[in-house]
Amino acid sequence: MIFSIIVFLILLSVLVLIHELGHFLTAKKFGIKVEEFGFGFPPKALSIKRGETVYSINWLPIGGFVKLYGEDDAGGGSVQIKSAEEKDYDLKRAFFARPALQRFIVIFAGVVMNFFLAALIFYTYFFITGFKAEIPLIGDYHFFGVKQEVLANVVGFVEKGSPADIAGMRPPIKITKVAGKTPTPSENVIQMINQYKGQKIIIEGENLATYKTVTYVLTPRVNPPKGQGPIGIGLDENAELTYDTPLQKIFSGFVHPVNLMAYNLYAIKQVIEVSFATHNAGLATEGFSGPVGIFRILSDLLSIPNLKEKLSQVLNLAGLLSISLAFFNVLPIPALDGGRLFFILIELVTRRKVPAKYETAAHAVGLAVLLCLILVVTFFDIVKLIPGQTLLPKM
Repeated sequence: MIFSIIVFLILLSVLVLIHELGHFLTAKKFGIKVEEFGFGFPPKALSIKRGETVYSINWLPIGGFVKLYGEDDAGGGSVQIKSAEEKDYDLKRAFFARPALQRFIVIFAGVVMNFFLAALIFYTYFFITGFKAEIPLIGDYHFFGVKQEVLANVVGFVEKGSPADIAGMRPPIKITKVAGKTPTPSENVIQMINQYKGQKIIIEGENLATYKTVTYVLTPRVNPPKGQGPIGIGLDENAELTYDTPLQKIFSGFVHPVNLMAYNLYAIKQVIEVSFATHNAGLATEGFSGPVGIFRILSDLLSIPNLKEKLSQVLNLAGLLSISLAFFNVLPIPALDGGRLFFILIELVTRRKVPAKYETAAHAVGLAVLLCLILVVTFFDIVKLIPGQTLLPKM
């Protein structure tokens, strides 16, 4: 648990610090005064001043921040001056006083840094996996610039304490044989396993992370716990993506995160549509995760015994989080970078700044909505910690 918490904090901190580093470097490039670059969030643990910038380490070790001079007054066009001598110098270096294009670049730089970080992570990931990746498939979706093969009978979930768990089965495993017989569709796998309740059988499969053949000896339960099946697994359908040609491999680090983001948006759209059609919000809540959900996923990945598989899966998660952070920060959501970019775009088009009171009100409302969403998502993440919470068909 302690190791998982440490890795979780390091992972989130790196993702956020790289984002903030983009703001920091571009602000310095344009001569904007950077008041503070902090690791973590206050209260402050220690700090050191180099030149005009304070570099701080804070007690809440999640992410970081960059404080730009005049940033809070970007919409109002005013800033407090400490002394008359500083007036002309500081006004020229205040964030709000810089041209709209420069302010746009400074804010957008965080998004760019997260995208390049995702690309670097996925190049490392593909070096380990041989330029292959597996993704749980929803619907008839086609990925750009990559060879795709649909894999059925894939174990995507293993119930703790179940026969499959005790036998050492860990996703992602493609079931190739049940008691010596080759299954076809996933419903036949269910029927096949149900025929052997109370009998010891051998299940053979392929580990999709290491591409090694695996064998499990287990006994399907005659009376499994409510909500579980005889062996306690959930089946999924995966897409195996292979970046196969030299050109595909060269651009894989950039193409794959774009594929992932587009696919995740498609998956969320499908889940929301099904939720409305069935009047069941359970599917929608399953499609989103906050910090608690991410920590749970990371903990499961860190429990994988095979070091190569563990490293590749953690890298896959880190890459997905980095590209997700880039994407959601570019959306025109008040209180996020995208909200600020939206108001700067209005200024670039109309040649006039949006009145400070309107921009401030929009960011305040956006922040309140985001906090409410975080609370709701966190609540459902905690609910998912209850054993048996999964949407996959259980066996």
